Order: sequence, then C-alpha cells, then structure tokens
Amino acid sequence: MAAQRGKDLLIKIGDGGSPEIFTTVAGLRATTLAFNAQAVDTTNADSTDQWRELLAGGGVKSATLSGSGVFRDAASDTALRTAFFNAACGNYQIVIPSFGTVQGPFKITSLQYDGPYDGELKISLSLASAGALSFS
Repeated sequence: MAAQRGKDLLIKIGDGGSPEIFTTVAGLRATTLAFNAQAVDTTNADSTDQWRELLAGGGVKSATLSGSGVFRDAASDTALRTAFFNAACGNYQIVIPSFGTVQGPFKITSLQYDGPYDGELKISLSLASAGALSFS
C-alpha cells in the first residue's frame, strides 16, 4: 500500500436521523484514533517460570479520538457544540484512507477553543468510545 495523506483521516459526526447522515468535521488539521485493550492478568503460583498469563478475550476495549484545527463556524462545529453541552453519545465515523471506516457511539470529553491575538481561532476536541464499534 502506498503512503496516505494525513488530511484524509476524517472525523464525521452523525445527525441522529434515520437514515443517519454524517458530516465531516470541518477545519481539522490533525486527527488521531487510538484503540485500547485492558488486559486481565491471571498469573498465579502455578504459572510457568512465573511468566505473566493473560485471559484471552477478557478485559475492556475502548477507543479514543482527538482532533484539532481551525474553527470554521460550520454545521459540524454546531453539531459538536450541541453534542458536548447535551452530554450526548452520538454516532461518529472515522474514515481511515485505504483501510476502512470505524463507526459507533462516542462522547465528546473535551472541547476547546483557542484564540491567540495574532492567529486564527482554533478548535480541539477529544472523544471516548461509548459502546461497540464496527469496522467496514
């Protein structure tokens, strides 16, 4: 697979409709998606040579999502602000170029606006998975 452009990693927010329509979060310059899996340690006195043993299929899976960029006062910014102030767990899509799309519920855990006097107004956000995610 050839190298991909980072700007093609997209965060899309759903409108909650049926069928759901997803809007790309406008103005982002950097986006990060991280998958996490907690391990369940089952090591005990009988573990071979005291090597750690982990329970297959155990633990909690989660994902975190973050993005930052230029505030554009677009429809997606309004949707993000509304989701944050309503403490909503809405559906999001994360498009990973030449790989696929991750979709599922996320909750905005941080929404920040940054306005230096000699620069553009910036937005940054963090999201945490709030249920099962799918990959297609």
